Amino acid sequence: MGRRSSSSKADLQNNLYKLWNRMSSGSYFPPPVRAVSIPKKSGGQRILGVPTVADRVAQMVVKQLIEPDLDPLFLADSYGYRPRKSALDAVGVTRKRCWKYDWVLEFDIKGLFDNIDHGLLLRAVRKHVTCKWALLYIERWLTAPMEHEDGTKAERKSGTPQGGVVSPILSNLFLHYTFDLWMARTHPDLPWCRYADDGLVHCRSEQEAQALKVELQARLAECRLELHPTKTKVVYCKDRSRRGAYPNVQFDFLGYCFRPRRVRRSRDNTLFCGFNPAVSSSALKAMRSTIRDLGIRHQHSCRCRCRPADQSPPTGLD
Repeated sequence: MGRRSSSSKADLQNNLYKLWNRMSSGSYFPPPVRAVSIPKKSGGQRILGVPTVADRVAQMVVKQLIEPDLDPLFLADSYGYRPRKSALDAVGVTRKRCWKYDWVLEFDIKGLFDNIDHGLLLRAVRKHVTCKWALLYIERWLTAPMEHEDGTKAERKSGTPQGGVVSPILSNLFLHYTFDLWMARTHPDLPWCRYADDGLVHCRSEQEAQALKVELQARLAECRLELHPTKTKVVYCKDRSRRGAYPNVQFDFLGYCFRPRRVRRSRDNTLFCGFNPAVSSSALKAMRSTIRDLGIRHQHSCRCRCRPADQSPPTGLD
């Protein structure tokens, strides 16, 4: 056992040395990324581009090099794939803003990781990444072919593989210019929140939200992207003081469903209608599926009086 461990450790060190040697000399060429199909929560399939173990190590080296320079550029309301930021932070700030603004434009960018324009992305990368060998390998990763399950290889002219280590920070840089700075420049009075390709903009009226939807559609088209036709909608944050009949009074964001709910007032214990988040039905379905797959028997001895998940907002968000 001891000999095997020593041998494995030596092999690991040798492999890392070979990878370092190739990267430092400029002779490292990423192998094709493996296409893996996984089911979406909303139905259908999502194609991930899975790199080899050695390529993941190489991408991590570049990510750790460029992240300290790129992350400070990003705006505060960009939450996805960033150090010291989480999905719960985005849910918490969205909850508070829904109380202040009557309308929300919920948007989703269709196939972001598959459709990022290489020319526009590399223009942004070259502006902020000065290390020549990092630039070299980013370009090579963007154009590495995709290998399908039948062994065929497909050339890639756009996108950055969803599943690659360096892809999240590259997509954040692309959307920093495509959406974040554009919103700050054209609509500085409207708060927004973005987590990767999912985002929200809080508006004061339905007309303002609908007009913004048209503007955003045009802006994304300029950057070779498009809004998802069914996942993008205008929502009315209906509660006790906001009345009227509207087709959309709820939206899902990062596993939480925001909608009118009965909330208990802490100071006098009375109930009222508030617009608050709780775990979404799709997230609950995924949780139940995971628990079933674990094969844990149901415990009939539980005597606690469990509270329905949607009667109160998630803890830690106040």
